[in-house]
Amino acid sequence: MPSPNRITKIEIFRVPPRWLFVRVETEAGIVGWGEGTLEGHTEAIEGAYQDLRERFIGWDADQIQDIWQHAYRSRFYRGGPVLMSALSGLDIALWDIKGKKHGVPVWQLLGGKVRDRIRVYSWVGGDKPADVLDGAAMRRAQGFTAVKMNATDAVDWIDSPILLQDTVARVREVQSLGLDVGIDFHGRLHKGMAKQLAKALEPLSPFFIEEPLLPTQPEEIADLAKMVSTPIALGERLYSRYDFRPYLEQRAIDIAQPDVAHCGGISELHRLASYTETYDVALAPHCPLGPIALAACMQIDVSAPNFVIQEMSLQMHYNEGADLLTYLVDPTIFAVKNGYVEILTGPGLGIEINESLVRSAAAKHSSERAWRNAVWKGEDGSLREW
Repeated sequence: MPSPNRITKIEIFRVPPRWLFVRVETEAGIVGWGEGTLEGHTEAIEGAYQDLRERFIGWDADQIQDIWQHAYRSRFYRGGPVLMSALSGLDIALWDIKGKKHGVPVWQLLGGKVRDRIRVYSWVGGDKPADVLDGAAMRRAQGFTAVKMNATDAVDWIDSPILLQDTVARVREVQSLGLDVGIDFHGRLHKGMAKQLAKALEPLSPFFIEEPLLPTQPEEIADLAKMVSTPIALGERLYSRYDFRPYLEQRAIDIAQPDVAHCGGISELHRLASYTETYDVALAPHCPLGPIALAACMQIDVSAPNFVIQEMSLQMHYNEGADLLTYLVDPTIFAVKNGYVEILTGPGLGIEINESLVRSAAAKHSSERAWRNAVWKGEDGSLREW
């Protein structure tokens, strides 16, 4: 029996623009990187990592499944965005270590590849979409063949249908450049408005509609899915296969979008790929985050038969102070060509993190206020969905 490769250190780094990187080191000197970002709740994640340090330093880093099960099940309360995001970062780092130990990419440990390259998309517009045509032209010049955009600004529970006409016009503009367009409702619309917008967009054949309603509404989303032929996508605010279950059983979605930094890491994303395939649901991992999360997603993308497209945050509107490529030693690893990036072939996650830059950025950023999403209110002063 080989001797255990025990975990000796678990470090976290709060870095711009809004990411939380995890560094795990073993007694053999192998370092793995993970990402446990939970946008807007950084301090809660940092507290969760204090608990994970106390529990898992000294454990064998090779026992990924055992660590995952103990992190998830051994305490009375389980699941949810905070605990699962912290577990995600640790899990990703452990897979990185295992791949480096054996000198192979993680996807080889998951059974090998089923494709040679990965289709990707990025964002146009921002939280309050207006002029998206220039952004779409830039994305096309960068090599993308698909983009995603927010559907609306803040919308009341029931609002003027005129607001929805602008969304349809913007989609037409972007499609005029020959791009596939995913439209993120972002859970901003309630049922009465979401139905109208989904119907209005249907003749344009969008690539998908994302989060047409809040994830608290699986039955209503299932009803909406029966109303339109447009593929329905969601999953960023679902944190395990158990959370996905009602959506799959009610045939509510066509595209699953689990986030590797929220859903339990590579281990759970791998399970979700197979679980969703059982229901003839495609996989398109959510990832408006950093390079570690993207590299982790790509390990599943290359090995999952039902994978269709991968989100990446290159020059996204949230990326202030740093961007997707900032912390990479080799930024060409994510080069986009004809809508695709090449698979990662290096050991572990297949990327090299600039550790000195991460440490210096974290040293400066840790004393600054962590990122928060905007809080929107209507003209009457009532809270609106962001």
